[in-house]
Amino acid sequence: MAELSSTIKKEGDKRLITSYMVSKQEMPHHVLCIPAPAQGHINPMLKLAKILHSRGFLITFVNTEFNHQRLLRSQGTDAVTSGLPSFRFETIPDGLPTPENLDATQEVASLCRAMDELFLDPFKSLLTKLMSASSSPVNYIVADVIMSFTLEAAREMDIPEILFWTSGAASLLCIDQYPNLLNKGFMPLKDSSFLVNGYLDTPYDCIPSMPGLRLKDIPPFIRITNPGDEYMVEFFVRQIERAKTASTIVLNTYHELESDILETLSSIFPPCYGIGPLNLLEKEIVHKSLASIKSNLWKEETECLEWLDSKAPLSVIYVNFGSITVMTPQQQVEFCWGLAKSNYSFLWILRPDLVIGDSAMLPPELLAETKSRGLFASWCPQEQVLKHPSIGGFLTHSGWNSTIESISSGVPMICWPFFGDQQTNCWMSCNKWGVSMEIDNNVLSDEVAKLVIELMNGEKGKEMRKNAINWKNKAEKACAFPYGSSMVNMEKMIHMLQTSPK
Repeated sequence: MAELSSTIKKEGDKRLITSYMVSKQEMPHHVLCIPAPAQGHINPMLKLAKILHSRGFLITFVNTEFNHQRLLRSQGTDAVTSGLPSFRFETIPDGLPTPENLDATQEVASLCRAMDELFLDPFKSLLTKLMSASSSPVNYIVADVIMSFTLEAAREMDIPEILFWTSGAASLLCIDQYPNLLNKGFMPLKDSSFLVNGYLDTPYDCIPSMPGLRLKDIPPFIRITNPGDEYMVEFFVRQIERAKTASTIVLNTYHELESDILETLSSIFPPCYGIGPLNLLEKEIVHKSLASIKSNLWKEETECLEWLDSKAPLSVIYVNFGSITVMTPQQQVEFCWGLAKSNYSFLWILRPDLVIGDSAMLPPELLAETKSRGLFASWCPQEQVLKHPSIGGFLTHSGWNSTIESISSGVPMICWPFFGDQQTNCWMSCNKWGVSMEIDNNVLSDEVAKLVIELMNGEKGKEMRKNAINWKNKAEKACAFPYGSSMVNMEKMIHMLQTSPK
C-alpha cells in the first residue's frame, strides 16, 4: 500500500489505482455482495458493488428472486445484463408466499423472519455453486448487517466477510441500546396511551455522543406496540450481537458527519469505517460501462426532470416518503392541502402502495387547486431530483438514503419519520446537523403549510440551507481523491479485499 500511495501522490491520477491493481493480479478477486431485500438496502449495496468492480473486482450481486423479477419489470433486462461477464447477478428464494401486489414492498416482519430462518440454506447452496467454479471462486463476502446469517456460511467455507450497515452510525448505536432499554424498564410501552401522553419525550442519556436524545428518537420497534414488533426486537438484537463478531463494518456515512458516534461505535463493535456518501463516491470512481446497471424496483418517471427545468431556482419542494412508509387517506389529504396552502410548487412522489386502504384518491377540488403548481409521479430518479437547481427543500420520511442524498446535495428538509432508523435520522438532522425541522406525526395541513413556508423562505429555513450546504461541502471533501476521509477508508476496504487469499 505504501508503493500505491506514493504513486497516487506523485501522479495525481485516480485511474492509476485501477491499472495498478489489475497489473498486480493475474485474475481479479471475486467479491459476493448481498443486500437485505428492500429498496433502501439494495441501492447503497449496488453502489458499493459498482465501486468495487470499477477497482478491478469480479462481482456477484445477490437479490431475492422476488426482487430480481421486480427489477426486471421496472428497469428491463439491461439492469442485470450489462454485457460485463465480470458483474453478475444471482438470486436466492425468500421462501415467502407470492403476494397479490407484485410491485409492493413485502411485509417487513415476515421478510425479516424469512431472512433469519429460510435464507441460510439457499445461500450456502449458491456459495457452493460459486466456489466450485475453479475459474473464479468467491474470495470475499460483503453482506448487509441485517443479513448476518451469512457469517455462519462464510465461516463454514472459510471465506472472509465484511459487514455493511447501509444506514448512519447513530441508528446502529441506538439499536445496540435495545437490551438496556428493556433491562432498565424504559421499554416496552405499558399501553398505547404512552404514545401520546408525553412519555416518549423522556430523555435517554445513556449514549455519551448523543446528548438530548429522547425515547421517541430511538428506532421504535422497541416500543412493542404493533404486531410483529416483539419479533423485530429479537431480530435486531440477534443481528447486532452477530455483527460484533465480524472483522470489519463499513457504513454509508462520512467521518466528518458522525465522527464522535463512529468513535463510540468502534469501541463496541469491530473497526467501523465511514465510506459514504456512496452517491458521491460512486460518481468519483464508477466506470461508465456500469451505467445501465440500476437498482430501482419501481419504474422511474423521468418526465419530472423536464417539469423541474421549467421552474425557478429553489422554488420547488420535493416530497417523497420512500419505499416502505405508509399513511392514511386523511394524512395524505392533510399533506396535500398543506402543500396547496403554502403556495409553493411541489413534486410529490405518490408510490402506488403509499396510502392504506382503497380510498387513496385525492379530492377533485384539491387536485384542481394544485394543478398549476403541483406534479405527482409514482417514482423518480431521486439523486437527479435533489441536485436539480429548482429544488429548495425536501419533505421526507428520513430514511437514510434520502437523508444522506439530501445532505450531500445541500438541500434542507422537513422530516416525518415513520419507522426503523427514521426517528434517529430525524433527530440527528434536526439537532446535530441543523438541516431539518420535524413535523408532528398527527399531520395537520396548517402545520404543513407553515413549515414549508419557513423551509423555503423563512429565517430558520435560510439557516438550515446554509448548514446543509456546509455539510455538502464536507461530504464532497470526504469523497475527494485521494485523501478525503471516505476515499481513504474505501482504500482500506479495497486493500482488505485484495489481500484475501485466492
